Amino acid sequence: MSEIDASPRPGVSTERDDAILIVRLDREDVHNSLDPESMVLLRRTLEDFRDDDSLAVAIVTGAGSRAFCAGSDLRRTPPEGSPFAKALLGPWEHGAHDGGYVRAITLNEIGVGKPLIAAINGHAVGGGLEIALNCDLRIASTNATFSLPEARWASLPAVGGLSLLLRAVPPAVAMKMVLTGDRIDAAEAHRVGLVSDVYEPDELLGAALELAHRIAANGPLSVRAMTQLAQRSYELPLSQAIAMEQAMWGLLRDTEDRAEGRRAFGERRAPKYGGQ
Repeated sequence: MSEIDASPRPGVSTERDDAILIVRLDREDVHNSLDPESMVLLRRTLEDFRDDDSLAVAIVTGAGSRAFCAGSDLRRTPPEGSPFAKALLGPWEHGAHDGGYVRAITLNEIGVGKPLIAAINGHAVGGGLEIALNCDLRIASTNATFSLPEARWASLPAVGGLSLLLRAVPPAVAMKMVLTGDRIDAAEAHRVGLVSDVYEPDELLGAALELAHRIAANGPLSVRAMTQLAQRSYELPLSQAIAMEQAMWGLLRDTEDRAEGRRAFGERRAPKYGGQ
């Protein structure tokens, strides 16, 4: 692995492994909690990933082994700024530094369109769990915990936490978590479907990389199409979702990659995709 950018980037660091980008939430001394500057940096890092055709999959994880992300750094996210209407309706970059910092990590607005894997290596609290919920796949270490404790501090999740959690686990489980603020451990998260797999802490990143490389070996246009289709069709009526699937299948039908995939299958060899 090599650094994708050798310049100092406080709060978020990156590594590249072929077509895989590893994005680390890197404030280990505060359990990788995020201040407005690091929230903005995370968003811009994922925008760069989105726009780089040489990158296929990103893994989001935390520095160290204690925490994935403990949410907002309450010491550096002031409760007030300009009137919220200005923070919400103006440019997100301005709002992120003026009391509307949640806008910086509302990742569904970015439209990444390529797979994001959350490798949850410890506590995922508040905004940390929300970041993981915004990823397409979630795997965890055995010492991971998950919670949305905002009700305890007279607040609520504001980065899609409630809405996404209700879609990720049974509603009764989601509502118990948000109304009590209680945490669940990795075993329970796996049982209810919040994560797909659980690994020992020293095996987690390797497992995430292996998963990412398996995804990246598939047809790149197919992977992007399915990622975007899953995001765009989720709330549609079934008939419209299936119609969208058929339209996307039609877009892929005549690609060079699909022809190569069929040739490789017939010739019993690994396909060589070019993203065309």
